[in-house]
Amino acid sequence: MATDPTNPLIVQSDRTLLLDVHAPKAEEARAAIIPFAELEKSPEHIHTYRITPLSLWNAASAGFSPEAIAHALNAYTRYPMPPGILEVFSDTMARYGKIRLVSAAPAVAQPSTHATQEPDKPVLPDYLLLIADDEAVAAEIGAMQILEKYVVKTAEGFRLRLIDRGSVKRELIKLGWPVHDEAPLVHGAPLDIRLREVSASGNPFCPRDYQVEAAQAVLGSGSSGTGYGVVVLPCGSGKTVVGMTFMSRLKTNTLILTTNVAAVHQWMAELLDKTMLTADQIAEYTGDAKSVAPVTIATYQILTWRPDKGADFPHFKLFQERPWGLIIYDEVHLLPAPVFRVTAELQAVRRLGLTATLVREDRAEDAVFSLVGPKRYDVPWKVLEGKGWIAEAICTEIRLDLPEKLKIPYAVAPPRKKYRIASENPLKRGVVQQLVENHGEDQILVIGQYISQLESLATVLKAPLITGKTPNREREQIYGAFKQAEVRIIVVSKVANFAIDLPDASMAIQVSGSFGSRQEEAQRLGRIMRPKGVGGRNSYFYTVVSRYTVEEDFAANRQKFLSEQGYTYGIQQWTT
Repeated sequence: MATDPTNPLIVQSDRTLLLDVHAPKAEEARAAIIPFAELEKSPEHIHTYRITPLSLWNAASAGFSPEAIAHALNAYTRYPMPPGILEVFSDTMARYGKIRLVSAAPAVAQPSTHATQEPDKPVLPDYLLLIADDEAVAAEIGAMQILEKYVVKTAEGFRLRLIDRGSVKRELIKLGWPVHDEAPLVHGAPLDIRLREVSASGNPFCPRDYQVEAAQAVLGSGSSGTGYGVVVLPCGSGKTVVGMTFMSRLKTNTLILTTNVAAVHQWMAELLDKTMLTADQIAEYTGDAKSVAPVTIATYQILTWRPDKGADFPHFKLFQERPWGLIIYDEVHLLPAPVFRVTAELQAVRRLGLTATLVREDRAEDAVFSLVGPKRYDVPWKVLEGKGWIAEAICTEIRLDLPEKLKIPYAVAPPRKKYRIASENPLKRGVVQQLVENHGEDQILVIGQYISQLESLATVLKAPLITGKTPNREREQIYGAFKQAEVRIIVVSKVANFAIDLPDASMAIQVSGSFGSRQEEAQRLGRIMRPKGVGGRNSYFYTVVSRYTVEEDFAANRQKFLSEQGYTYGIQQWTT
């Protein structure tokens, strides 16, 4: 095979692909491999993609063949391909389609007797069939004890209830058998959702090219195997617009799930500003208000509330309140386990997951892929930064000593207490004050984990404090004052990690975090990633860490994800 030393791609025997971003055909190669490879790291010069069984099965479900993958790799590889690697890919992809999920009986089109249903829509069956044409594969399914509670062997295949559709798919993919799901999806009640060309606030509005591409990647061809999936985009890049674009394509009743009441209200405001939906077509379902409309926005917290651990989840009834045709999972990487359970039962509804990172500290990424859908679209953070769609961020870790009086208590403390002593280092207060003084023109978020520490900082800085106990109305008043530049500094606990739109925030000071959470680090940086206009300011992300303590180790782990996205942390040693 002829190779070209100027080509951008290096194919390695461990099934990783190294992309030289400075090579002439780098962007062509990236576009060619995205359908079958997962982005793993994207620092300054060489981006790493990995080809996994899941990424190959995702490609197969989208219609890619082993020959198409071989052609893409051969076209852009710099060196000869490792022997046998294409055969491995072909064998892996061959497993897709060996098992099919179909209706137990043909779906019958019937005139609608329900005012909200369109005529001539398929009626979903009560049962589905799992079919394996290969006798050996069928025998293997029959021998899987984990499936015994879900499936019953029949002459046609394996019969299962509609509500077990997701659970069976997840168990089989864990065992190396991806299911080709050919069973129908519900259309939901129709709803005319159109995007505005000029927003209600008077600004021209047009989704960006990558936002349209992301929505189309999930929509696909409209055939089986499309219409559901996950979009991964950096914070500040407009994932809400992706959701609204997808809604405008499907035009159906939509249930949106998000992280908190402030995020619910932001979704409502964005929908009213950028779509032709009216206020009576949008409802809030939270601890504050429980209404249902053609577009309903709810929090994960209200759905997972129950009076005690042994009780059912009373608000799960929301999933049956209307004939939903689409469910959007905002910040899908935070999806709680109880919502995973109900999502497994909702496989007939189109699903869209939105997130900045699929990293989960509980390593349950496979549940997101199998129950919400595969990753359909992903763009490196630095690519969007380079195009000006998100702000350039300068990340700095500031290290300072513990005061003498805390060194002995720290030395003899148990591990968890060690972390808290280091995190609440009182000398951090002076560092925060100095940073605030140095950045007199920035709007600043001071973020931390421990409430007593944040209360002290809020007092010193004369700044409002938002914690989990702050009433929603008060939170929104503070956020509003910040957006209007009436308040320059807000002190916030981890409640501000997710789905908070503060476009003018240009600096964050992190004084403590949730141990080594990479997910949290990405979300906190994301709070300041909104672009600051033409020729806009850089964003600054400071992390204050106690030197020679466990906090240094946890900080290094938190930073790992962002380092893989191409961000570097400058280290400064401060004395106070």
